[in-house]
Amino acid sequence: MAKTNLKEKKNVKRSNLKVVNNNAVKTTAYSDINLKKWREYEYIKTDTLWEFPSRLKEGGHTNEYHGNYIPQIAQQIYERFTKKNDVVLDLFFGSGTSGIEAINMKRRCIGVELKEDLVETVSKKFTPKQLVTGVNIICADSASSDAKEKVQARLEVMGKKQAQLLMLHPPYDDIIKFSDRKEDLSNCATTEEFYDLFEQVAKNGYDLLEKGRFACLIIGDKYANSQHIPLGFECMARMNKLGFITKAIIIKDIQGNERAKGKTANLWRYRALAGGFYIFRHEYVMVFQKV
Repeated sequence: MAKTNLKEKKNVKRSNLKVVNNNAVKTTAYSDINLKKWREYEYIKTDTLWEFPSRLKEGGHTNEYHGNYIPQIAQQIYERFTKKNDVVLDLFFGSGTSGIEAINMKRRCIGVELKEDLVETVSKKFTPKQLVTGVNIICADSASSDAKEKVQARLEVMGKKQAQLLMLHPPYDDIIKFSDRKEDLSNCATTEEFYDLFEQVAKNGYDLLEKGRFACLIIGDKYANSQHIPLGFECMARMNKLGFITKAIIIKDIQGNERAKGKTANLWRYRALAGGFYIFRHEYVMVFQKV
């Protein structure tokens, strides 16, 4: 477990206040945003309620894989917390949203994905050159020491000691089964086991992330056994336990992004009225900083 003290927190605070400051440009240590022209960044969200009318399908993105996060999240997070040529580490790479946006926004990405067939499929979304210079995809268990060693090796090749941003979009416990692998978080026997395995992945991410830089957790809650299971808040607590500090809890509206509509929606409304629960229309985008 990582421990923090007052001196470390002061050092992180000072590092974030270091700016490139001349007559034309003023930026933070972790972003290319020119603070002297802050009014020109109206497209960057700074509040805690995010609403997007639909999933972005341009720029190489598709929606054939159920369970991937929408590209607009990557766009917002990358713009706020990375600079061009920074390395984004995604430990639940899935269908490659993090890598596609890294290429689109002139960042680089290392993605770790458990399923070999998915790695093969997603690799086809990138050119051979991009797979050498911009996106590295590793097939491994993100909770393992093997995955950590492979990421460290890729970082060295990319000229970095650690990553500059950590993206985490785990399965929402067992809501969607992504594989039959026991290492898959969607196959955990209990929710407590899910939390423990998530913490192992987050620990690898913490160790591989540069000090003072940011992490983003995208997660929703679940409803089981007649009760609301707050996956997001427990995962947040596990990240705090590792040494991350919480910078923001953003509510993202998922209406317009989900697939099931019409009769299915009516069925869920009936079940909600009969069962005394509420239908999820949101997920969380949680932002952390390594101190």
